[in-house]
Amino acid sequence: MLNGYIQRVGGGTAGSVVASRLSEVRQWKVLLLEAGGPPPPESHVPAFSLTFYLPGSYTWPYYITPQKHSHKSYVGRSERLLQGRMLGGSSSVGGLLYMRGSRNDYDQWAVLGNPGWDYLSVLPYFRKSENYQGEEKGYSELYHGREGPMAVTPTRKLSRMTKAFLQAGQELGYNIIDPNGHEQIGFAPADYTVFNGIRGSTAENFLRPAASRPNLHIVHSATVHKIVMNKKRAVGVQFIHRGKLKKAWAVREVVVSAGALSSPKILMLSGLGPAQHLQEHGVPVVLDLPGVGTNLQDHFNIQGLTWTVPQGVLNPPNNLVALHQYLNNRTGPFSEPLGEKTSAWVTVTPEGVTQEDPNWPNVQCHILTPPISFDLGFLTPELTSLEYNSYVEYFRPVFGKEGFTMACHIMRPKSRGTVTLRSNDPQRPPLIDPNYLSHPDDLATLVSAVRFLLKVGNTTALARGLSAEFHDKPLPGCETETYDSDAYWACYVSHLAASYLHPAGTCKMGPPTDPFSVLDHQL
Repeated sequence: MLNGYIQRVGGGTAGSVVASRLSEVRQWKVLLLEAGGPPPPESHVPAFSLTFYLPGSYTWPYYITPQKHSHKSYVGRSERLLQGRMLGGSSSVGGLLYMRGSRNDYDQWAVLGNPGWDYLSVLPYFRKSENYQGEEKGYSELYHGREGPMAVTPTRKLSRMTKAFLQAGQELGYNIIDPNGHEQIGFAPADYTVFNGIRGSTAENFLRPAASRPNLHIVHSATVHKIVMNKKRAVGVQFIHRGKLKKAWAVREVVVSAGALSSPKILMLSGLGPAQHLQEHGVPVVLDLPGVGTNLQDHFNIQGLTWTVPQGVLNPPNNLVALHQYLNNRTGPFSEPLGEKTSAWVTVTPEGVTQEDPNWPNVQCHILTPPISFDLGFLTPELTSLEYNSYVEYFRPVFGKEGFTMACHIMRPKSRGTVTLRSNDPQRPPLIDPNYLSHPDDLATLVSAVRFLLKVGNTTALARGLSAEFHDKPLPGCETETYDSDAYWACYVSHLAASYLHPAGTCKMGPPTDPFSVLDHQL
């Protein structure tokens, strides 16, 4: 039996930060419970981030339910949602890109009834957290911090691929920008959460420095089953640790930061959620909160658009040389995620879809290497849940060829999904239905995003500078549509688009007038 003033459920990306900040108050005792263990050694090497796409104990075994409108080329019309299961959560396994989002996103939160969440109110906390490692950024320096715990390092070398992509953006009239600065429409090389060649997870940057504080107690490999309630007040948590069911009592409060997929599950198992749904699963209702588990949103991402280039044009690194360089001085290609991660933020305007603000990007696009066909189908179909025969039929002509992929994900999807209980057994994963493409505007926006990428591919910088050629084979399942028509690309998106692994929104923050809000603006 453990007792603390504040119980922290979840030591992931956000939970590690919150536990660190709460423990700064010496008179508060903080107990942090995390289902996973410490990050493994390989998680510290940025180049090894792709290894966590392999199923294992460091990620949650989450799969989405079969989709009605999307995933037509995926096994069971489903896919695995990669989410970190260790201290630092997905910040310990993800792609290390540092991106705050658009200032308009935060201002919109405030407009929806959440005072204190507008961009100018949250910017000081971004600056306080950040330890930017790049050169002086001129006017944009106002938006960055240099003394915070979280290191942010710009990519150290602009490859030929990156330079060509940035030049392509300029050809199309876009500026090279700092996406975490004043404006976000434009093209930019990557910033990574890396310090001296080491991954900067929130476990490493926030939790490790706080771990020596006597008022912070960290218990990892502890899976929380539910919050212990006394009427309508949270007084503790029940969890499994080392095979034993235990309870920890909170004098002050319980803070749940278990992510967009596990947080609603824990709340519902605790009796906090849609009353009818809880009753169906035999969970005693403590508080009818219809918003718990609703409002699921995700960045839905176009995949598979592939360009080939002549052999040797992109000059990929020699991995043995790169590994030796990294082991010796923590520099070289292994000090960053492998492949290209250069990005563009743009506003595409489908016919008939009203845009809020032309300076508020609705898609984020990337140029990526290697292409999805790089491994000849040896692992990619298994790791992405793509149907093997469809994958091979479409990509076989580009097997073994050097090239790149371009992709876009929708920034503000209008489709909404749910996270619900599979049963009242805490050991079973929840039912996750993102309901992708259920709103027609999302499909129209992604079709326009494809059109934008084709324009990028046709620029002089790519088509001539790299001799890039688009893989224009009709996608299996879409042959009946006229190639390059909007109907064809809509079919393509409904077959090949997939999650960009950014689920959010299932415990919505909002005013009392919003019937689906779960938290107020003070959380």
